[in-house]
Amino acid sequence: MVSKGKTGRLVEIKDAVGLVLAHDITEIIPEMKKGPAFKKGHVVTEKDLPHLARLGKRHLYVLEIGPDMMHENEAAELLAGALCGEGVLQAGPPSEGKIEFKAAHDGLFDLDAARLTEFNLVPEVMCATIHRLTPVKAGDTLAGTRAIPLVIERRLVERACAIAWRNGGLLTVRPYLPMTAGLVVTGNEVATGLIQDRFAPILRDKLEALGVKVLGARICPDDAQVVAGAIREHLAAGANLIVAAAGMSVDPDDVTRLGIAAAGGRDLVYGSPVLPGAMFLVGYLDGPRGEAVVLGVPACALFFRATVLDVVLPRVLSGERFTREKIAALAHGGFCRQCAGGCRFPVCGFGRGA
Repeated sequence: MVSKGKTGRLVEIKDAVGLVLAHDITEIIPEMKKGPAFKKGHVVTEKDLPHLARLGKRHLYVLEIGPDMMHENEAAELLAGALCGEGVLQAGPPSEGKIEFKAAHDGLFDLDAARLTEFNLVPEVMCATIHRLTPVKAGDTLAGTRAIPLVIERRLVERACAIAWRNGGLLTVRPYLPMTAGLVVTGNEVATGLIQDRFAPILRDKLEALGVKVLGARICPDDAQVVAGAIREHLAAGANLIVAAAGMSVDPDDVTRLGIAAAGGRDLVYGSPVLPGAMFLVGYLDGPRGEAVVLGVPACALFFRATVLDVVLPRVLSGERFTREKIAALAHGGFCRQCAGGCRFPVCGFGRGA
């Protein structure tokens, strides 16, 4: 018995020997396997019939696609090609109609969230992604796309592709710029040797994990002019990123931000709507080798695995400039929940709202 439809025909299993499968047939074995038992293009044999019956198949669909329609695999290839922007690669050919994307290099995953919504408003297509502004490594999985039905109207795919390809692709990984950092740690108790500095090793690890070269750390007493001198020395040595730690509160002894200003800091934004990290500072300095970024890191970075520094630093390294408006926007998603099961940042929502 044969039943005809708009794009093909439905054939009973007993009549299917010798026919070519028009789509993957998925097999699910709980806690063991989910994948195609038979791939698109497989020619059905007599020996396949019991397996197909165990999968609950009583009919096979043989496609007869007109020029105004397309198969899910063809649609996925077109959608993927349009979605891939700079730094994003297609992970492979379609599997069960779906294509995933991977990072071509280390950097910051980004997209236009409003345009992603516009894409997903097109009927019968979809794209799901990780959070934008997530630091990623080369090879990390970023997103997936597919046409939802087995056969989709060509005009819908073309409309979605036009949205995705606008401005050169919807999904991007912004590469990190080559940066050299100088560390400045402030505190009389550290400068005089009363306590051992723990800030510099933490900051060095965070910076080097993102590919930043670290010149070294200068330990300064609570003296704004000494802090300013240490900053100037780093700039003269070739630093284009200054990370100044401790001494960021409003306590009269905390002078780091005054030292940053004395070193020529401009466009300084002090304070952020992020917890941990309310007393954070970001600004810019003119050095002998051009403009440098300066970050003032409060003491919370000593105690918490993820703070405002971890939110802002990858964005700075990808070339983003911070204004007061951008800092204010960090409020959405800027509250760390201190997860009881252990910190999984950046695989979480902290810092992902803006």
